[in-house]
Amino acid sequence: MAGSIFGKNFTVTTFGESHGAAIGAVIDGCPSGMHLSEEDIQKYLDRRKPGQSEFTTKRNEADRVEILSGVFEGKTEGTPIALLIRNNDQHSRDYSDLRDKFRPGHADYGFFEKYGLRDYRGGGRSSGRETAARVAAGAVALKMLDEFGIEVHAYTRAIGPVEISSVDFDECGMNSLYMPDHDAFQKASEYLKECIKNKDSAGGVIECIATGVPAGLGDPVFDKLDARLAYAIMSIGAVKGFEIGDGCRAALSKGSDNNDAFFMENGRVHKKTNHSGGILGGISDGSDIRLRAYVKPTPSIAQEQSTVTDSGDDTTIEIKGRHDPVIVPRAVVVVECMTGLVLADALLSNQVSQLDKITL
Repeated sequence: MAGSIFGKNFTVTTFGESHGAAIGAVIDGCPSGMHLSEEDIQKYLDRRKPGQSEFTTKRNEADRVEILSGVFEGKTEGTPIALLIRNNDQHSRDYSDLRDKFRPGHADYGFFEKYGLRDYRGGGRSSGRETAARVAAGAVALKMLDEFGIEVHAYTRAIGPVEISSVDFDECGMNSLYMPDHDAFQKASEYLKECIKNKDSAGGVIECIATGVPAGLGDPVFDKLDARLAYAIMSIGAVKGFEIGDGCRAALSKGSDNNDAFFMENGRVHKKTNHSGGILGGISDGSDIRLRAYVKPTPSIAQEQSTVTDSGDDTTIEIKGRHDPVIVPRAVVVVECMTGLVLADALLSNQVSQLDKITL
């Protein structure tokens, strides 16, 4: 299967299936000499793992990461870093009724047409569980970025029709929806309870901000930094839309409003506004990078739905088992980590952009 490798300099290969023995990632290109422990990675996985609230699947996975290679005496060696997360709570029997039925809203049909077979136990490689491997790898990238003063923070901007009106990062860690607005969290919780009561699900919006990013990251043609970010974020299974800066609203504005005026302060170039979201012409401009991911409602719902079988017969389907009524809260850290992977890759690429940056 092609398409399981991400990045050019800081590369990540993920492997494993939702109901297999394990999932994991192999990182190549991480510089040597960086302090790295399993706990550095685990704190990110703990934010993604299931079973944390009434709004997440009850699948009971500890998601403990094991570093198998690439780290010696607490420091990276510059060699491939292999990360393993074992699957311990697979309920494959929950999917036995779906053996020959395509689930609406899932990748089942397309996967079957492409490969001629599919892992009906939770979707195999198409499962959202694959994102745990991305988070493990992204945690390493974020640790590297931290060495350069670059920080990446994501949060829930909206759940269904409920949108935040303020941002308090401390509040994010105090509620199960990772919403930085307590009033919005309470309203979103009530909305989700209603969805659960009706055997339905909800979508939402995740916003991500990267601070401390220097000007000059990214390339001006096919590998624009915003294009790479869009590619990374859109590769998350449930994401159906991406914006950076003002996003789609820029199409409704005028150039005199949308342009970010420059000015000098303390010998450095700054912008008066940030409609561009920190990227101009595919290259970072030194201001905060701000992006948004639009996440669809969880497709696994308990309502009866129309579908077809793999032999071409019309039928109905009622999905049972353990599923998130909303994907957004657990996807927040996935967006954060994928953003980190893009920035780490771009940072390493920039080391050869000018002759005087190359040292022996």
